Amino acid sequence: MRINPLFPYPLYLVISERDCYPQNWLNVAEEAIIGGVDLIQLREKADDPATFLDKAIRLKKLTDHYGIPLVINDAVAIAAQIEAWGVHVGQNDFQPLAIREKYGDKLTIGWSIEDMQQLESQQMYAVDHLGVSPIFSTKTKVDTVTEWGIAGLKQLRSRTEKPLIAIGRMNLQTAEETWNAGADSIAVVSAICQSQDPRAASAQLKELLK
Repeated sequence: MRINPLFPYPLYLVISERDCYPQNWLNVAEEAIIGGVDLIQLREKADDPATFLDKAIRLKKLTDHYGIPLVINDAVAIAAQIEAWGVHVGQNDFQPLAIREKYGDKLTIGWSIEDMQQLESQQMYAVDHLGVSPIFSTKTKVDTVTEWGIAGLKQLRSRTEKPLIAIGRMNLQTAEETWNAGADSIAVVSAICQSQDPRAASAQLKELLK
């Protein structure tokens, strides 16, 4: 398996309660970890802060038990409060330089990149890895600018050494080609969260990345 030492987490699960319904989202998370998921991001766009915090605490207990990193989407203060491994932010969220200034090296920072010009942004100095979103358009993320495609991912790979996390319709049909195009990690939502067997789905995806 090709592993980037700067981001040694090839299979990345992005989870929310809604995306897992009608299954229990925490059960899905645990089954996915057992199946081979290397890192989990909690993304709950609609939750109020108290509900998000409660979920984050519960998921952190699970990820700590299995020894895998937890990333919190957008909610930087919650990520810091629960001592999450990292945070992932978009172009319109709390920006990486401000996060680094406030929290130092306490949080690993992922940043969603939407076009090539953003590689020239000053924010890149504070970014640890990039979310390339979406590779292919998807119903789970509608507020996107660029559909990168495989060609766009390859071009991005040629222009930066930052670890690249590919997201957007990643499944058994698309993950291997995306991985071979230079992604350092494949971020999955529906292919695991909506699977009747999240453990098996995770294991199958992980096998493709070898």
